[in-house]
Amino acid sequence: MLLTTFAPWRAHQISNAADDLIVHLQRQQQIPAGTTVLRQIPVSFELAPLRVMAKLVELRPPVVVCCGMAEKRSYLHLERYGKGEDGALETSLPLDSLLVDTHVTAISDCAGTYVCNHLYYRLLGAIAQYHWPTQALFVHIPPLTPVTQPLLAHDLALILQRLGSLKP
Repeated sequence: MLLTTFAPWRAHQISNAADDLIVHLQRQQQIPAGTTVLRQIPVSFELAPLRVMAKLVELRPPVVVCCGMAEKRSYLHLERYGKGEDGALETSLPLDSLLVDTHVTAISDCAGTYVCNHLYYRLLGAIAQYHWPTQALFVHIPPLTPVTQPLLAHDLALILQRLGSLKP
């Protein structure tokens, strides 16, 4: 599996919640074995897809999970669609199955209008265009608090475990 996070992108952010949560899961050894973590990719419409696609071509993982921060959300969101000028592309992953036994996770049909959505759309498009044997998911992570972090960590660890056990 390939797992990615973004760098902070606003002046008031000392860190990115998605990156912080992945680091927490790494410290707790809750990232599936064999996962490559590509941390702090630039929040750039041009550079983010290039960085992720290059790693995808290099590793050819069965699953890529891109994680981004969503400051105004309170739940972890599994994004169903990446949207672009030509319409929407849908992940082929079984989102409903990934939600089983989670506490603060939901499915979202809107990955936003910023770099997260752009990256997801480009990633889903490349997978379809080149017939790569890879499935993709974008996960939006809300700001972390001492109360929410354990719940979010539980949910994301469970989802990553399920994704890590998918057969190519």
